[in-house]
Amino acid sequence: MFLQKLYRFFFFSVLISICLLLYNWYKDDEFDNNPISQELEQQIFLKKEQTRQLLQRHYNISLNVPIIVSDKLPSSLYGVAVFTNDEKILIYLNKKRFKESRSYMIDYVIPHEYAHAVMFHLKEFSKEQSGHSEKWESICKNLNGKKCDRFVDNHDIIIGKTGF
Repeated sequence: MFLQKLYRFFFFSVLISICLLLYNWYKDDEFDNNPISQELEQQIFLKKEQTRQLLQRHYNISLNVPIIVSDKLPSSLYGVAVFTNDEKILIYLNKKRFKESRSYMIDYVIPHEYAHAVMFHLKEFSKEQSGHSEKWESICKNLNGKKCDRFVDNHDIIIGKTGF
């Protein structure tokens, strides 16, 4: 009798676990194969507008940089600001990383990348001013960036580079 109850318990436990795994697989596949939700688009838009207002207030610069959510970025990148050959500035955000933490992507990555975009706009990028210079750090903090460290620890180092 006890073994039969134990068997039923494990059987139903395995059945429920399989259902949960299938549900999670479905949700991941749905996120991966569809555009981002309108709610997420709205959150990105609002953060971008808030960042632009701070940029206007602190630097008297009106800079509207397109933010593109892409699933083509390597997993090691959260976002990247790009200065193209025809001198356009773009910000790419890694769609895959939104699955992990929307709030991190919006509150940390957007101001961080917008600070890089401002450096491009001001034409203040060179080997000496590349990456996270003191000026970049100051801009990032003024844009309410939550992680504007000039020097990163091993957990923050970007392993890959993009071909944008």
